[in-house]
Amino acid sequence: MHDIEEMTAEIVRREGGFVNDPDDPGGATKYGVTIHTLRALRGRATVDDVKALTEAEAVEIFKGQYFERPKINQLPAPLQASVYDMQVNAGANAIKILQRLAADFGVKLAVDGVLGPKSIAAIERVYSKAGARFVDAYGIARRNYYFRIGDRRPASRKYCVTRRGGKGGWITRAEEFISARYHMSQTDFDGRVATWV
Repeated sequence: MHDIEEMTAEIVRREGGFVNDPDDPGGATKYGVTIHTLRALRGRATVDDVKALTEAEAVEIFKGQYFERPKINQLPAPLQASVYDMQVNAGANAIKILQRLAADFGVKLAVDGVLGPKSIAAIERVYSKAGARFVDAYGIARRNYYFRIGDRRPASRKYCVTRRGGKGGWITRAEEFISARYHMSQTDFDGRVATWV
């Protein structure tokens, strides 16, 4: 199980320093905190504000905005790290994926990207029956989400596939939360991205 404090520090380290990649819809970003997030929190923010962001500020933003505020801290503990990591990377899509997945496990739920009392209770019921299978299924659903982005947006494929043809950051990020037996083999991965070449 992942420790949220350690995980938050690792997210900040992994996300790294300032970038402003024109292929990234997040825009100017530092430590994984986008200019859009800063604007939502502060009312306004410039690229210079993003550049000035400290590591400690980023850690507090992640815990407050991506873990506590969306109530990921109220999910069953084994799910929290993966949903949190996805929330950082994909916003409310993290919870929408979870809500859709609950339906695959027999629980109907509104797919609204919000963890209210009904969603939390339903997800607890699914987890109590399916356990680790549900956690792995969530990680696989994350991985599939990233592949679908690559299918639709060629500019984002570089986040799925390295220049040498290996698994890119998005895919390895999702698989970090999936049992090893469900990781894609290089052959399966190559097959999945073959049409992208």
